[in-house]
Amino acid sequence: MVLGATMRILAAAVVALGMAGAAQAASCGKDASGFEAWKEGFAQQAKSAGVKSRGLKALEGAKYATATIKVDRAVKKAFSGSVEDFMKRRGGASIISKGRTLKKQNASLFAEIERKYGVPAGPLLAIWGMETGFGGFMGNQNTVSAIVTLAYDCRRPDFFTPHAIAALQLVDRGILTASSVGAAHGEIGHTQFLPGNVLKYGVGGGNLRDKETALKSTANFLRSHGYSGGRASRNAGAIAGWNAAKVYQQAIIIMADAIDDG
Repeated sequence: MVLGATMRILAAAVVALGMAGAAQAASCGKDASGFEAWKEGFAQQAKSAGVKSRGLKALEGAKYATATIKVDRAVKKAFSGSVEDFMKRRGGASIISKGRTLKKQNASLFAEIERKYGVPAGPLLAIWGMETGFGGFMGNQNTVSAIVTLAYDCRRPDFFTPHAIAALQLVDRGILTASSVGAAHGEIGHTQFLPGNVLKYGVGGGNLRDKETALKSTANFLRSHGYSGGRASRNAGAIAGWNAAKVYQQAIIIMADAIDDG
């Protein structure tokens, strides 16, 4: 009898471990096979975080974003090489040239932003040019699908999960819709804010597809990350807050100072 009881306890433990393992396995995925089942659990998490009916409906309609995963797997390569090579690939000389022109054409706007946020035109124009070619291309991937896919993907779920919930909250607020499009990693608007950063740093209603709102929100982000006025080269820490890639940071600083010196 004692042996039988022990065997039953061991069997129960094995079942419990198996259930725990299955739950852990379902917490993320490496392909589309578990995405729909995962969304059901994520919907409960989103609901607990305050996401309402419109956001939950957008989540229900989200599709596994294969294109986003493909881009995500190539991120490291995109930021490889020297800063000189990186700037050539990203059109650094053109960004500086057009940035100087746009600075003159929008002088009153940039003066207003600098008075309020302490961030000059240079870094804002460098980021704007680098991210979307000054609004020329803001992405064509479904934003909700992209960011929800990254929250599901096993590579960086802890980073993207809060942004996925934020995207659903932006749908609730009417800033996004279930059909909104943006960059492959769920970035939004002229300067490519992740959804959580729209909630935290977005100004003027948070419509980052509006040029002025995007530039002011970017200045607010940089100030919140320690930008203390003057040239970008004196505010490397704030620039680092925008993008973790060293080559990107260096390129932004070079372009920003060149724009402000021109």
